[in-house]
Amino acid sequence: MAFGNGSGGDADGSRYLPISEHGLIGDLRTAALVGTNGTIDWYCCPRFDAPSVFASILDADRGGSWELAAEVPARTRQFYFPDTNVLITRFYAADGVAEIQDFMPVVDESREAARHRLIRRVICVRGTLPFRARVAPRFGYGAEAHTVHAQAHEAVFACPSISLALTSTAPLETDGTDVWSHFKLLEGESVVFALDEIGDGVRPRACPRAEAQEQFEATVRFWSTWLSRSRYRGRWREMVNRSALTLKLLTYIPTGAIVAAATTSLPERVGGERNWDYRYVWVRDAAFCVYAMLRLGFTSEAEAFMGFLSARCFAPGARPAGPLQIMYGIDGRSDLPEVELSHLEGYLGSAPVRVGNAATGQLQLDIYGALIDSVYLYDKWGRPISSDHWDEVGVVVDWLCDNWDQPDEGVWETRGGRKDFVYSRLMCWVAIERAIRMANRRGLPADLPRWQQSRDAIYRQIMREGWSAERGAFVQGLGDDVLDASVLMMPMAKFIAPTDPKWLSTLDALTTELVSDSLVYRYDPGASPDGLRGSEGTFSICSFWYVEALTRAGRLEEARLAFEKMLTYANHVGLYAEEIGRSGEQLGNFPQAFTHLSLISAAFNLDRALG
Repeated sequence: MAFGNGSGGDADGSRYLPISEHGLIGDLRTAALVGTNGTIDWYCCPRFDAPSVFASILDADRGGSWELAAEVPARTRQFYFPDTNVLITRFYAADGVAEIQDFMPVVDESREAARHRLIRRVICVRGTLPFRARVAPRFGYGAEAHTVHAQAHEAVFACPSISLALTSTAPLETDGTDVWSHFKLLEGESVVFALDEIGDGVRPRACPRAEAQEQFEATVRFWSTWLSRSRYRGRWREMVNRSALTLKLLTYIPTGAIVAAATTSLPERVGGERNWDYRYVWVRDAAFCVYAMLRLGFTSEAEAFMGFLSARCFAPGARPAGPLQIMYGIDGRSDLPEVELSHLEGYLGSAPVRVGNAATGQLQLDIYGALIDSVYLYDKWGRPISSDHWDEVGVVVDWLCDNWDQPDEGVWETRGGRKDFVYSRLMCWVAIERAIRMANRRGLPADLPRWQQSRDAIYRQIMREGWSAERGAFVQGLGDDVLDASVLMMPMAKFIAPTDPKWLSTLDALTTELVSDSLVYRYDPGASPDGLRGSEGTFSICSFWYVEALTRAGRLEEARLAFEKMLTYANHVGLYAEEIGRSGEQLGNFPQAFTHLSLISAAFNLDRALG
């Protein structure tokens, strides 16, 4: 992933909540961000990568939103119903307390899979409280005009690409573009709103209070039953459980794909250009995803993701960058053209807003290590791979034996030209080494002499040219002296012993140069230009990798302190964006799957080391 800090931008900060002031809800097909003020300011329908319906997080004026809040001054607190992805936002006012319960029922494929219902239930729990709602969709990323046909308790928003029906137990009004409602609740009273995609046989349907209660209970039951399968019983159970629930939320159930994040173009640096679309599937996430899911006991999720990977990643094709693309659409498509939406101002003025991702055309050799490592882990802990899949693995490894020594764009998807990145070489070594392990363990046919020769050549090249005696560390590129946090993967990938003197020296060098109070920068863009303007924030994946590196080196007190510090950077409901800014703010797309995957791995291994 194109993986950044700072402040800037021209937009009025009062019009935008901090990125971290959101919770996530979803139905395993799409997701919505709900702010701590009760506003849904990001929602794509009917799936993660569809054009947005609400996108005020990217443009407060043109993006569209669903406001729902008390009409009197009130403090708010937000939390998840325990062990679920049902989000509750509470309003505390002088005359009463009320809460919004936000959730999306997870529908069985065989029953109304096209409805995509988003339910918002407002309940007054003490005293009395007046509320207002304003539903202002802006279809097609705010570029597509729509009509509204409203009755007393129902409104239909229609545009050429999609139609949505809003039903409410409170009266609705419209001005022909937006719909609003004002209502006052006494203790024990409630109002229910439901937003459905309609068409293709799905018609508007009211959601009366009894049905809302029934769907609330069913949704709670779905998530708590799913989470009960987790095998993790360690010290950080609450954070690991929340990470697992978040990863499940980011899963596209029809194919088993897991998106990198639910959003596009949330900036890595406010006011900067490092804004990317993460609503796709990165092959790089594969091994981390399979490892985390299998470690926690979610074998069916690991199996579904492996099915997605094998169907797309092993498909035959003569691409100049090899048999694999670095990412795919959630439906497996390979064409993800990158477009800039110039009519949107971007979060806090951070333009451009991008949809699609041009990095699909890059050569990133490290993805082969991630893919083959995930196959190896699944073969070891899940289910033995089939003979056909083994033949496909052989094709990939044979190609890699011929191509591992090419310069590429690297793990950070830089746009400054290809280089001989040490991390890319490391993961090529992983791919071939894991394939050799599988062949030996199961007696599978393979050109072992050739594979071993390539594996050993990569090892010797990294040790000879990837090590800087002057820096006393493994470095970013062959023959250079720039430090890079990606080499933290070396002991985790079993390339080097975690107590090897060269590795311990590298760990010390990284600690001195790239670590700031447990937070880890991926590299110094000044020392290693990446083709983009602006500075970087600390990268949360790297911070959790650092915890694991300390753990494996036996520095358990340091590892535990670094891990506990990282937990303080989570938001109020335990979610992480991609990066942490200078004053502890969350930056980048949100929430990010890779960060939660690395949290699970770090927690599991630190817990085991502590005993």
